Amino acid sequence: MAVHTYDVVVIGTGPAGESAAINAAKHGMRVAIVEKQTQVGGNCTHWGTIPSKALRHQVKQIMAFNTNPMFRDIGEPRWFSFPKVMEHSRVTIDKQVEMRSRFYARNRIDLFNGVARFKDEHTVLVRDRQEGMEELVAKKIVIATGSRPYRPADINFRHPRLYCSDTILSLSHTPRTLIIFGAGVIGCEYASIFSGLGVKVDLINNRDSLLSFLDDEISDALSYHLRKHGVLIRHNEEYERVEGDESGVIVYLKSGKKLRADAFLWANGRTGNTDSLGLESIGLEANGRGQLHVDEHYRTAIPHIYAAGDVIGWPSLASAAYDQGLNSSNELLEKDYRYVTEVPTGIYTIPEISSFGPNERELTEAKVPYEVAQAFFKDTARAQITGDTIGMLKILFHQDTLEILGIHCFGDQASEIVHIGQAIMQQKGEANSLNYFVNTTFNYPTMAEAYRVAAQNGLSRVF
Repeated sequence: MAVHTYDVVVIGTGPAGESAAINAAKHGMRVAIVEKQTQVGGNCTHWGTIPSKALRHQVKQIMAFNTNPMFRDIGEPRWFSFPKVMEHSRVTIDKQVEMRSRFYARNRIDLFNGVARFKDEHTVLVRDRQEGMEELVAKKIVIATGSRPYRPADINFRHPRLYCSDTILSLSHTPRTLIIFGAGVIGCEYASIFSGLGVKVDLINNRDSLLSFLDDEISDALSYHLRKHGVLIRHNEEYERVEGDESGVIVYLKSGKKLRADAFLWANGRTGNTDSLGLESIGLEANGRGQLHVDEHYRTAIPHIYAAGDVIGWPSLASAAYDQGLNSSNELLEKDYRYVTEVPTGIYTIPEISSFGPNERELTEAKVPYEVAQAFFKDTARAQITGDTIGMLKILFHQDTLEILGIHCFGDQASEIVHIGQAIMQQKGEANSLNYFVNTTFNYPTMAEAYRVAAQNGLSRVF
């Protein structure tokens, strides 16, 4: 068995692992990274963020074609099968893998493909697919193994009609009807995708509203548009059992209802990938969801072993994972770092949603005197040109100081639009002001111009 010595060993090539490894390498460290899959990119590239968002984009294009009057002059509406749409989405995955592979080669990071397991606090064993073994010894180690869908033991995911958010990507047909259990971010995104393909979707939510952490107005708008596209939302429901047969799936709910569909998608929670790491060998313990606890330095209970990304839990976003990995690496390099606490929300439903900062409900509960500035996309020239008139931008600001407190956006390009408000919100002192948007010239026509329209709307409410 070959033994290799490094300054830093990173386990996982998702966003957290990639940023941690590259940052350490750029600062002169000898770095190795371990990936259990045959290609780099982690779950983000192969099972989560990239494939689902690429899939969403393809479906959105189909929907735009089928609803645009101009295209009716050249032909009738066209519908595509799920496998065909997924095939086009894989082009993006291949490009991501190629690009990220170059990153490791360019930074002279040694890549080991195989399953990592701790031998001791400074040693990681890597077993490849041919049962070969490599031993990596390091001064410092970063665990960035990500997460996978939580799969309850009482649901038979071996049945060919029962899927989780990973296995749904290998769906080989287009079901006429689909039951999605779990109306969180992943469940709502897939409800949008499948309804956009003409599939009738039952979305089962175990709470009383969709995505309750969102601004109430935007949560209501999401519910409306999902229903508009044929999604039947069932709130306050829990499953009793799920049974699959040769022709479909029956879901028995604790309320006494039973639902039948061609296929079933479980989209309720995720589990950290820690069970194969041999944590017992080093005295580390994951929580009930497989997640590791870290301090504000991203250190586990063993000071030279760090963790970042989905494996530490909140917020379980690729964007945050990249920053967490970077900052865990900065800390182990004894450089300036920050603990990531402020993260924009990006939800890629159709239309998409993004927000940064507290919502109206939270500000009201905190007794903060705020006012609302809003702009509706239907009133902006760019949206009228593109036809993406659904949605709005809402700015919450302090009544007295005009300090921007929160940005909430629903509609096309929401995840891009929110960053303008985020940038101003994070300025110091008087630079964080609603006046910025009134005193700044925006390109016309643009979606960003909604900030000027909203600011003027909000200032008219101040007295």
